[in-house]
Amino acid sequence: MSPIGIKASFGGPEEAREAQRKLQSLRAFDVGGLPESGLLTVTVDEQVVDRAVHLISQIGGNAEMVD
Repeated sequence: MSPIGIKASFGGPEEAREAQRKLQSLRAFDVGGLPESGLLTVTVDEQVVDRAVHLISQIGGNAEMVD
């Protein structure tokens, strides 16, 4: 199981904070970034990467995979 990095951007801090909480519930390895600016960086296990991207999209964010 390999960790996968995701950069996520949101329209505002409320959406970013909501995503931060929900991604932590998915047991993300790391959730950081600048939620007050609508930006998050997330590291998740490859088994939940699709769920994480879907969650980000549902909240209104854009997700981009990073190395």
